Amino acid sequence: MSKDSSAGKKRRIRYIVILILVLALGGIIANSMGLLSQGPTETPVTTEKAEIRTITQLVSASGRIQPEVQVIIRPDVSGEVIELNVREGDFVREGDLLLRIKPDIYQAQIDELNAMLLTQQARLEQARATMLQSEVEYLRNKQLFDRGMISELDYLASSNGFKAQQANVRAAEFQIQSARAQLRRSEEELQQTVIRSPKDGTISRLSIERGERVLGNAQTAGTEMMRIARLDLMEVIVDVNENQIMNVSLGDTARIEVDAFPNRSFEGIVTEIANSADISGTSAEQVTNYKVKIRITTPHNLLQSGSELVALQADELPGSGFIPTFKPGMSATVDILTETVQNVVSVPIQAVTVRDFNRFPDELPETEADGTPAELVADNGNSTNGNGNANRSNREDFRRVVFILEDGTARRIQVETGISDNNHIEIIHGLSAGDEVITGSFRILSRELKNGDAVRIVN
Repeated sequence: MSKDSSAGKKRRIRYIVILILVLALGGIIANSMGLLSQGPTETPVTTEKAEIRTITQLVSASGRIQPEVQVIIRPDVSGEVIELNVREGDFVREGDLLLRIKPDIYQAQIDELNAMLLTQQARLEQARATMLQSEVEYLRNKQLFDRGMISELDYLASSNGFKAQQANVRAAEFQIQSARAQLRRSEEELQQTVIRSPKDGTISRLSIERGERVLGNAQTAGTEMMRIARLDLMEVIVDVNENQIMNVSLGDTARIEVDAFPNRSFEGIVTEIANSADISGTSAEQVTNYKVKIRITTPHNLLQSGSELVALQADELPGSGFIPTFKPGMSATVDILTETVQNVVSVPIQAVTVRDFNRFPDELPETEADGTPAELVADNGNSTNGNGNANRSNREDFRRVVFILEDGTARRIQVETGISDNNHIEIIHGLSAGDEVITGSFRILSRELKNGDAVRIVN
């Protein structure tokens, strides 16, 4: 009996311990969920003080590097390339010989046209001799006709014959002019078999080899043989969205980051803004962008731009021997500095959120950020009646607000914002430097936090 009683007592003790553990665990869970809290639930938030800063508004875009000046060399005549004097990457001066096209056909055409011209000149002399003979006959018949010694028919025949020979002489002269024009054209084509550089630059692309046949510009655009570019004058062509293009102006400075040179930043300036848009995508998801050209002002590609420019390295970049070498087609990211404000109140971008003031009319403050009574504010079509009370309808009344920390609670304040950079936004009205604003989390700020909620700082 004593053994059974002792075993039952141990089982009861074990059950009691398990029950206590279950109750303790349940209490911990309930407390963590706020079920046992006696006061209002405190929302965990992060905060940061509003500070005086200098803010520069940025327009970010991506694109590719291209030369500002680039000439595509295409032949005017067709034929075989018999001489090629450059390689890709060579620097050439204006007038330097680039290549020659086989001239045999064009030389043969010149010889043929020279012979044709001589033939036409001989025909002209023959026509002139015949005309002189007809003129003598015409003058003799005229004298005889005046004396009545020949008939009028004979006189008119000699006159018409003389006029016909004069026309033959003029025709022979025109044929000589035509032959000379054809000869000049063939001589020009012969000169076009020798291709020289139209300007100083670097051979950025070479598409042919000696022995290849090229097609001239007579019927089509012709064969692209090479490209000559000023590689020391490079630019970035980027696509800027239609929502941001109005912020960009000619002369704006820019910071350029090139994928090929990580952890380095280069300077640039906006030189051209397109007036026509590039529209891509389907009708339901169209994207409208504008081309913007940004000249790279940081010295670059000096070794590919003529030997006399190498001396500029020490002057342009004192204390630094790094001269970047940009190649056409490199990817780049650009931050265009469109506007700068100095010594303004600013807060982190995530601190500014949007609230529908019509959705929670009981949360409206007595005064707005600029001191105007809330009842007199009319946003998004909410007009006021004669009594000064706003006729707030079911329309949405979205306004920008921030929440500041005040005595352990969140107080909502409507603000007027200005420009922003990647991290901070300018506050024009509503806040002062030193105010502690709630910055997170995003879910709490955008959806859950309300005016007057108790908060707990978890910085």
